[in-house]
Amino acid sequence: MGVTIHFEGKLKNEFNYENVINAAKKFAQENGMPYNEFEESDKLLLRVKDGEEWDYKGTTKGIRIQPHENSDPFILEFDKDNYLQEYCKTQFVNTEIHVKLITFLKSIETSFEKLIVFDEGEFWETNDVEVLENHINNCFSQIELAKQKDKTLNGPFRIADGRITDLMHNS
Repeated sequence: MGVTIHFEGKLKNEFNYENVINAAKKFAQENGMPYNEFEESDKLLLRVKDGEEWDYKGTTKGIRIQPHENSDPFILEFDKDNYLQEYCKTQFVNTEIHVKLITFLKSIETSFEKLIVFDEGEFWETNDVEVLENHINNCFSQIELAKQKDKTLNGPFRIADGRITDLMHNS
């Protein structure tokens, strides 16, 4: 349940890292989105490939952008091999934010050997805002239905890592 943009890929080379980070800073500044660059020396990234979990532990670097107070952070975090696997939930913000993020990903696509994007709102594939809006409306309907069926569910909530979870049981 949700409208989330999932993306992954490997940069062509280290030069492209600088291009992507500079483009991301410019994107954030032009759109009034807070951001910060970071480097981690010993980070654990939980990843999935072909339905199988595979974890990365080691150095990472990148940029974290907060597109909206009601969205997940938009994180470009690269491992030592310049590989990226991330996601950003956008269903609790207006469609404009989702469209801007997809447009940004398209603008940096050539920096990657291959950038794979799975957009639950289907805007990546269709460029159709109406399709995106239908997915968001369906998401809210499913959340409300779940709350009606189980009165212990509530949400959305922002969790410790800054991400948003749709529903959680009341404690």
